[in-house]
Amino acid sequence: MNVYLETPRLILRAVKEEDAPGFFELDSDPEVHKFLGNKPVKDIKESEEAIKYIQKQYEEKGIGRLAIIDKASKEFVGWSGLKYETVVRADFPYYDLGYRLKKKFWGKGIATEAAIASLEYGFLQLRLEEIYAAADLDNMGSNKVLQKLGMKLVDQFEYCQALHNWYKITTAEWLAMSS
Repeated sequence: MNVYLETPRLILRAVKEEDAPGFFELDSDPEVHKFLGNKPVKDIKESEEAIKYIQKQYEEKGIGRLAIIDKASKEFVGWSGLKYETVVRADFPYYDLGYRLKKKFWGKGIATEAAIASLEYGFLQLRLEEIYAAADLDNMGSNKVLQKLGMKLVDQFEYCQALHNWYKITTAEWLAMSS
């Protein structure tokens, strides 16, 4: 997959094997995993497997999460992007917007900036009709980002024994906001 997106501060590109140390730093932090089932990784091999899983999605679905790189420092910040999802809401497949950042990058608008680029890519390049996202009810930061993007709360559901908000945005809603 050859996706390359740029924002004022960020580069979003396909995940590479050399991102494993950044993935490990991200996913070994218990605070990052607070609303993700509290299962931080314990070994870099788990991060290498996560990268292989994303790369397999690129091959099989033509879409997957993208590495976020800080333009100024060239540092791996985390990931964002779209994913064809069939597990979290097993009753139907959908395109899911997601993001995960290293803790030191929280509260700087990076999740929003990367998510905007991801939505733009999904609606303008991939021509998707709708994109969904989920956030743990108690994850105030993530819920705030999704609302800031213009996503509408349409439902709540339980996943991994936690209540989640379910958001949706359509092409028409996105275009109306973007113009």
